[in-house]
Amino acid sequence: MSINTFGRLFRVTTWGESHGPALGATVDGCPPNVPVDEAMLQHWLDRRRPGQTKHTTQRQEADQVRILSGVFDGKTTGTPIQLMIENTDQRSKDYGDIAETFRPGHADITYHLKYGNRDYRGGGRSSARETAARVAAGGIAREAIKALAPGVEIKGYMVRMGEKEIDRARFDWDEVERNDFWVPDAKAAEEWDTYLSAIRKAQNSVGATVEVVARGAPAGLGAPVYGKIDTDLAAAMMSINAVKGVEIGEGMAAAALTGTDNADEIFMGSNGPEYSSNHAGGILGGISTGQDLVVRFAVKPTSSILTPRKSIKIDGSATEVITKGRHDPCVGIRAVPVGEAMMACVLLDHLLLHRGQVGENQGKIG
Repeated sequence: MSINTFGRLFRVTTWGESHGPALGATVDGCPPNVPVDEAMLQHWLDRRRPGQTKHTTQRQEADQVRILSGVFDGKTTGTPIQLMIENTDQRSKDYGDIAETFRPGHADITYHLKYGNRDYRGGGRSSARETAARVAAGGIAREAIKALAPGVEIKGYMVRMGEKEIDRARFDWDEVERNDFWVPDAKAAEEWDTYLSAIRKAQNSVGATVEVVARGAPAGLGAPVYGKIDTDLAAAMMSINAVKGVEIGEGMAAAALTGTDNADEIFMGSNGPEYSSNHAGGILGGISTGQDLVVRFAVKPTSSILTPRKSIKIDGSATEVITKGRHDPCVGIRAVPVGEAMMACVLLDHLLLHRGQVGENQGKIG
């Protein structure tokens, strides 16, 4: 299996399976002398860790990250950083009944058609367990960003769960860290608790929309045509398990706008250009404007449910599938820190690319 690496200068290769002994990431291209230790990275992994609330999978993984190389005396050396997270709570027996069966909505059938074999224990490489390695790599990226662009703040949150949406009029940036759903709306968090509990009791699941914002990202990141920062952000978010749609700024809603509604007017402020709005999501022509970078992605409902679904076996015979195991009734919840990590990795990659090509020789206005 190839293509387990993303990024150009800041490159991340993830490895490992859901029910293997361990998983992790090899991070190459991180600048030297970035302060990093395991406790720093653990903070981000703990936000994604399973089993912390009734609304996520009850698989109990400590997600304890170990740094095996690339860091000395608490700082990166500029050499490859090897990160490892051991799996400690696998229950592979839960998947014995589907060894010969394709689960509807899962990658079982496509993996078999492509490779002629598959790891049926939790989906193997296609499992969302793989995203723990991305979050660890994202922790490295965050620390490097602090050195290159110290004013950047990355935050993700849920804006939709099934038929429930947040009220933007009640948007509270600080509320995101106070509830189980990473939602910036306290009233919505209460409603969603009841809503998802009912979904879970009905042995069903539901989809979600996650928004990730990078505040303070400098202007000039990205390049025209094939090096657009929105291209890389879209690819990064689309690579997350269960993601079926990505949009930047207004996204799909831009199709319903007129040109006068959509174009963000520009004014000269005391510290440079300012904009009347941010329909563009902080990106014009593939290059950042200096406004907030705004990305949203849609996550499909968890395919592993206890409700019977029709399928086939490897021999082609018909069957009915009930997926046992411990699964998230809404994978969007734990996708929030994953989206943040992917934003951090892409942003650092483009900061390094920009520094290498342009350096301090940027265009000036005023």
